[in-house]
Amino acid sequence: MKKLGLWKIASIVAVFCVAMSIVSPAQTFKVLVDFNDTDGAYPTSPLVQGLDGNFYGATGLGGANFDGTIFKISATGTLTTLYSFCSESDCADGYGPSALVLGTDGNFYGTTGGGGATSDGTAFKITPQGMLTTLHTFCSETGCRDGSLPVGPLVQASDGNFYGTTDSNAGTVFKMTPQGALTTLYYFCSRRAALTATSLPRGWL
Repeated sequence: MKKLGLWKIASIVAVFCVAMSIVSPAQTFKVLVDFNDTDGAYPTSPLVQGLDGNFYGATGLGGANFDGTIFKISATGTLTTLYSFCSESDCADGYGPSALVLGTDGNFYGTTGGGGATSDGTAFKITPQGMLTTLHTFCSETGCRDGSLPVGPLVQASDGNFYGTTDSNAGTVFKMTPQGALTTLYYFCSRRAALTATSLPRGWL
């Protein structure tokens, strides 16, 4: 009886597997869009799905000024360039955006690896309609104590704040509110942080 029971179970599993193989759709690959420089070039990060069902992403180069873009693409492949970086004088809005993160408010947040008022990168917010706001310009504090050259995507934590890192010299970890108030949480190679900012050259920390 035990052998018969095991045989029945094995038969049921086999029938289930055959049925699943019949109904499973064939896997296909389709190119939705080819970037052509004017609409962006060299996508830098995974896509993020917005609350509207469309997908959003960044390109490191290309766009109107060849300094990177933020774009929206539908599931059927309709691409819209939402923003071209370095649209402001002296690239005050930054250039070379990194990955986007969807905020709980429905807007997208990210950083640029360069540009801004100090040329050391920015943190920004962009709406699904393409309105960009620069939230923070890095190296805007004495001695660059707020870090410079942000890297990697931001992460929004359960407290509603965004967390990220900067790359200059030893690097930093920072916290930023959705309004752009930035706090440096940690300096790597922290013995440097023990020195007064006035005793260090600009950009050392």
